[in-house]
Formats: sequence, C-alpha cells, structure tokens
Amino acid sequence: MNIRNFDLNLLVVLDALLRERNVSKAADKLSLTQPAISNALNRLRTQLDDEVMIRTAGGMKPTALALSLEEPVRRALRQIESSLNSNLAFDPSLSNDVFTLALTDFVEHMLMPSLSALLAQVAPGLQLRVVDLGRDFPLQALESGQVDLAIGRFLNLPSRASHRRWLEEDLVLVSALTNRMPENLDVDSFCALRHLWVSGAQTKGMVDAWLEAHGYSRELSYITPNYMMASHLVAATDMVVVLPRRFAQKYQRLLPLCLYEMPMTLDTFSIDMAWASLRDKDKGLQWLVEQLLTIDVSA
Repeated sequence: MNIRNFDLNLLVVLDALLRERNVSKAADKLSLTQPAISNALNRLRTQLDDEVMIRTAGGMKPTALALSLEEPVRRALRQIESSLNSNLAFDPSLSNDVFTLALTDFVEHMLMPSLSALLAQVAPGLQLRVVDLGRDFPLQALESGQVDLAIGRFLNLPSRASHRRWLEEDLVLVSALTNRMPENLDVDSFCALRHLWVSGAQTKGMVDAWLEAHGYSRELSYITPNYMMASHLVAATDMVVVLPRRFAQKYQRLLPLCLYEMPMTLDTFSIDMAWASLRDKDKGLQWLVEQLLTIDVSA
C-alpha cells in the first residue's frame, strides 16, 4: 500500500473504533456524527481491503488485521500528538488534562494524598486516574497512551522508556506491639517467625532471594499483594511482615506496630518513575514528573 494514497485521518477513527468497539461511542469520542464514523469505517474497509470491524450479537468485533494495527497505530498517533504539543506552553492552573498512573498500592498510599492536595492548589482542573501496576513493565500501555506514567521498582527498563528516580528505600521488620520478639534477632530466629509476605508485582522478594543465596528459608503463613492489608493483619496477629521503612513508619502512627532492624544486610532499592521516551518533550507530563519530585513522602 502506498501511504500517499491512504487517508491518514482514518487512523484516528480506527483508533477510536478499536477503543470503543461501538460506532456511537466512537462518534461521541471524536465529536463527530454517527453517519460520519460509519462513512469513515466504509472507507477504511475499502483502503485496507478488510472488514475491520464486524457486527456480532455481542457488539462490534475487530478483525485480525485491525487487532494487529491497534498497538502501532495508537503509538504512532501518540507520537504525533506529543510532537505537535512539544512547543506548546503548559499552564497547570488552566489544564483539564487526565493523567493515568500505573502504581502499586504502596506507591499510591505514599504519594497520592500529598499529590492530590498539591494539585488541588496549583492545577484544580487536572484529573488523575490510577490503575494497577502489574508484574510486567507496561511499555505498550505507555506508548499507546493508555497509561501516562508508571511508578514502581523496575529492574530492567526497556530502551524505549525514560525514567527518573523517585525514592530510595530500605526494609524493616514489622510486628504487632504485643508480639514478643527474640531479644537478639538473628537470621535463624527470623526464619522461625510466622511470616506474611507482600508479593506486590514480584515472584520473589529481596528477603527470600538473600535467604536462598545464604542457605536459609522461611515459611510463609500468608501471602497478599496488598501492603495496607498486610499492616492490619500483622497488627491483629502474631505474624510479622517485612515492609519498606517509610511505609512502615506511616502505619506505625496509625496501628499498634513495632519496627525492628533486619537481621541481615540488604541493599536499598529504588522506586522509579517511567514513561514512554516519545513523550520526553510533553510539557504537561514533564511538569507532573517535576511535581512528584517535590513531595516529601516521609511527612
């Protein structure tokens, strides 16, 4: 296909149809009439020699070709939009942009109360949407615009992602205030405790990696993906949990918890902010990144 003969405006319609799976909703999204979207869909079918979207009892379904185009078309449109906006001034006080952040519940708890309060003062029209940060780095979602910013512990960032360091953290052991701990906590006595593990987006945490490397192991009595639930469970039981220090200190002010230093020497770990490199010149996104760096998560 010769790109000169293809109406590139149809890619915007294709992207909307793939997102919405509905002609009426796609029309609303693009502020066009339903007949205009239907006409554009017919032109797409002609130019691509494919049905593109098929009506079924369950709604409109994309063809295999349409699905194969979804990610590259969305990424291309995002890059064009970012390039067009790169020289435009960003005024946070007037912005009504919606930013989608992919976070763990640990990051959401540490960051969002302060960030929301800050934005209420300097960017009252700006909206935030939080989605769960899964196990895999969301590069496709970042490049397609489904997610604007991801914040988490990323061991191997792809070359198409840019990043800034948000937080450096270490770990502490947490137990209920009434849970009597050994006076001299060594690795053996640590392993003998009843452990709760917060899995987050990991298959193995720093503690278990260290124990395995040094010939130790511990039994996990409870596994949860949720840091906040872990704190409440430990406060009400004889289990212990290893948590990031700042998070544990926040919850120590809310619950009857005791914090102990770890019996082994572990490296600190970093939490990074990451976004698609094609948005390096997006003034709105870069403004948001700078705001995150001003927030004191220890408060």
